[in-house]
Amino acid sequence: MKYSHRFLIVVTIFITCIITANVIAVKLIAVGPIVLPAAIIVFPISYIFGDVITEVYGYRRARQVIWLAYLCNLVFVLFAWLAQIMPGADFWEGQAAYEAILGYTPRLLLASFAGGIAGEFVNSFVLSRLKVLTGGRWLWLRTISSTIAGQGVDTALFILIAFWATPGFTPVMIVYHWGAKTAIEALATPLTYRAVGWLKKREEMDTYDHSTSYNPFSLKG
Repeated sequence: MKYSHRFLIVVTIFITCIITANVIAVKLIAVGPIVLPAAIIVFPISYIFGDVITEVYGYRRARQVIWLAYLCNLVFVLFAWLAQIMPGADFWEGQAAYEAILGYTPRLLLASFAGGIAGEFVNSFVLSRLKVLTGGRWLWLRTISSTIAGQGVDTALFILIAFWATPGFTPVMIVYHWGAKTAIEALATPLTYRAVGWLKKREEMDTYDHSTSYNPFSLKG
């Protein structure tokens, strides 16, 4: 397949959203009585672009993009850590702030990568299979269903790995995060329709995964 500039733009935005979510997730925001990570404003966007990639280009391309995104995320985390352990200049007073924002603990990293990768693959798989089963109809049903499944897996893994047995942990955290992420993508459904329709027309492509391997580790089609 020849990669168009449109495909590269979509992939770039997807990867940027993944990395951005990792950085801003350290800030907690209050939405009424509910406390959520600031990443709630960007992480659902990665699922929207994940839906667009799977819907237009197919699961095989989505699989490549997901692994590429988390490889880029790992590169970012590695260099952020190397910068953290390098000795700072005598006059620099930002070490504590740097560590607070970019000093990821191994537990949080494991939670982020496990939840994110599993959730993205579940989202892509559900959307792809529903597209085949519905003959490409009811995009709104497919995107929302895949989000419910993907965000459910993502949120549950992240919260359980990151916060299990810590003070203040409660399973209700999963419900709050899951509900907020799903609601954001559901509200963005009209934008997803426009993006998918525009890309299909410009790319002259509408992929159905009739014979694609759904093994996330497969290097074959």
